[in-house]
Amino acid sequence: MAEFIDLESQDGVRMPWNVIPGSKQESTNVVVPVSAIYTPIKHFPSMPLLPYSPLRCRTCRSILNPFCIVDFAAKIWICPFCFQRNHFPPHYASISDDNLPAELFPQYTTVEYDSPGDTSPHVPPVFLFVVDTCVIEEEIGFLRSAISQAVELLPDNSLVGLITFGTFVHVHELGFGIVPKTYVFRGSKDISKEQLLEQMSFFAKKPKPAVGVVAGARDGLSSESISRFLLPASECEFTLNSVLDELQRDPWPVPGDQREARCTSTALSIAASLLGACVPGSAARIMAFIGGPATEGPASIVSRQLSEPIRSHKDLDKDSVPHYHKCVKFYDGLSKQLVHQGHVLDLFACALDQVGIAELKTAVERTGGLVVLTESFGHPVFKDSLKRVFQSGDYDLGLASNGIFEINCSKDIKVQGIIGPCASLEKKSPLCSDIVIGQGGTSAWKMCGLDKSTSLCLFFDIVRKETPDATMQSTSNQFYFQFLTYYQNNSGQMRFRVTTLSRRWVAGPGSIQDLISGFDQEAAAIVMARQVSFKMETEAEFDPIRWLDKALINLCSRFGDFQKDTPSSFSLSPRLSIFPQFMFHLRRSQFVQVFNNSPDETAYFRMILNRENVTNSVVMVQPSLISYSFHSGPEPALLDVAAIAADRVLLLDSFFTVVIFHGSTIAQWRKAGYHNEPEHQAFAHLLRAPHDDSDLIMKERFPVPRLVVCDQHGSQARFLLAKLNPSATYNTEASLPGGDIIFTDDVSFEVFLDHLQRLVVQ
Repeated sequence: MAEFIDLESQDGVRMPWNVIPGSKQESTNVVVPVSAIYTPIKHFPSMPLLPYSPLRCRTCRSILNPFCIVDFAAKIWICPFCFQRNHFPPHYASISDDNLPAELFPQYTTVEYDSPGDTSPHVPPVFLFVVDTCVIEEEIGFLRSAISQAVELLPDNSLVGLITFGTFVHVHELGFGIVPKTYVFRGSKDISKEQLLEQMSFFAKKPKPAVGVVAGARDGLSSESISRFLLPASECEFTLNSVLDELQRDPWPVPGDQREARCTSTALSIAASLLGACVPGSAARIMAFIGGPATEGPASIVSRQLSEPIRSHKDLDKDSVPHYHKCVKFYDGLSKQLVHQGHVLDLFACALDQVGIAELKTAVERTGGLVVLTESFGHPVFKDSLKRVFQSGDYDLGLASNGIFEINCSKDIKVQGIIGPCASLEKKSPLCSDIVIGQGGTSAWKMCGLDKSTSLCLFFDIVRKETPDATMQSTSNQFYFQFLTYYQNNSGQMRFRVTTLSRRWVAGPGSIQDLISGFDQEAAAIVMARQVSFKMETEAEFDPIRWLDKALINLCSRFGDFQKDTPSSFSLSPRLSIFPQFMFHLRRSQFVQVFNNSPDETAYFRMILNRENVTNSVVMVQPSLISYSFHSGPEPALLDVAAIAADRVLLLDSFFTVVIFHGSTIAQWRKAGYHNEPEHQAFAHLLRAPHDDSDLIMKERFPVPRLVVCDQHGSQARFLLAKLNPSATYNTEASLPGGDIIFTDDVSFEVFLDHLQRLVVQ
């Protein structure tokens, strides 16, 4: 595993197959798709930043890279993608074997270009807060303090706007500081951009242009009319805080048998139109704080009558969801509008009820927005996550905007698509495969918002035909990939990052060992997780368990060693041996098992899975468990119920929750207060160690995980028990003294493996 992590630390890429099956048939036979998980703007301390423009191939537009063949005498370079011979321009005249530009150094397969000719005025970042007021007074208080804190952390030059909504939508004119002034729109009525501009008197002083699109100060709007609603944070902090201090709960009466009238969709639509008119193409984020289900407007997720329950997974399966499809269609339209404008939608959903994340998913995911889900605006998960968005320093998110991601690859490879936070730019090219997965049918994607851990999963199609002629085989056995990311960093500069990879391909009878030697089981598990989540959302009647089991059986029968019909003879190479364990935990994970989760929670988990890197995603599928005891320092423990002991403390990290679990003896000693006595320093240290480690985990993660501190046999212990392999249940023999059992009928990993071996050797 270590060499794959080294490769990732050089280029930000993990591939399930680092030796690639060399023909269409072979790539189908290997079960796990030929794919890559790429983190476009991962932070590399040693990456060179080049202060000049990149050199492009004149045929395929790929960038000069270490895999190009260079003829120093003739000053010519040959492109590895299309074999075009290109002349170096005059300013490369001095290059030689000993005098190479950085982009030809073999170790610099990832470089970044700073665009020197970029003198266009930087539009500062824009934050438009969209705040739900249909919540109880206590929640309004939490929201007030959280947003005030956030505004203090904003860069001084960033522009800020505020929209509040309940039964009506209120757009606050922060530029009018003398008295609070708002424009009010009816929540039940969808309003177009033209009507919005007209009613908010944008053309009072400067008449509306007769033709063309209204787009910011350059096209048809005066900058003073924009600054009524979007002001620099340093100028409007006082006005904004006084508006927040006055913030009241939505005043419209709510009958006892009805829900509040909450017009989420109208508010988000007005926010998108306002930003589209005032600051198109700039780094703008709509930050929506939502405290309950949308019941008004063009995309309500449930009616106001409390007698109608909010849709569940069962309703979605049976298609008895009166509002769902209309809602999804509305947010699809909104996502297209936001992608066109280059703006991001961030969602902070804090409610005990569902708020409609399942419907909003496309708008947040296509624009690369952040999403946080918890039960209250007073919860540390919300408060700490919101702080992290604006934090600068070691643990900042590295937010960037206006990204465009493009790909180039050898002619024997085509791109099927991407599963991840991006939107297709519909750039048709010979690289596009006929098979489409996720955002496909294109070789360029828009990434309105991205950060330093945003990761895309790219799927490839090998189209190389088997050639019987051995001389043809040996010409070149390398496939090349080039990923190009054009983006605006958080200080407003445009950057262009280029990653070029080369991977060997193999074909023919002796290729099995080569393929195994390049198999990355962690990356493979995460590609399967993203693919199964995608299929569950897009294919009707899809059975995820059956699909995963079939894939695992086929993979093991192709790459395992066994004698026919003798299960005990089955063995897997160390390169593949943990893969069945990942599949076992994936089958039990919240991505596949929707029981006991609402559609909102499932959508939330999948959105996070689809944007995180391999290391974080592996923790979501198979959590890590660390054991602390008097006998030894912290050590990794098996994710099994056998890890529980009366004299141990366990730390479980499942990405969304971090659990500190005290064995029964430890819990009794703690309740007796032994850790406060000077002679029991060792015990105090044992109790403190997992807390210190959990703080480190929580510091660098977004969204900030929920911390659960519990004791053996306590009700909160369920957070740990639900993730453990049930090797001891109520049916089995008595467990070890001081241990625990799990009340479940789920099969244990041993039984799962036993069945797998029997099916493989048949």
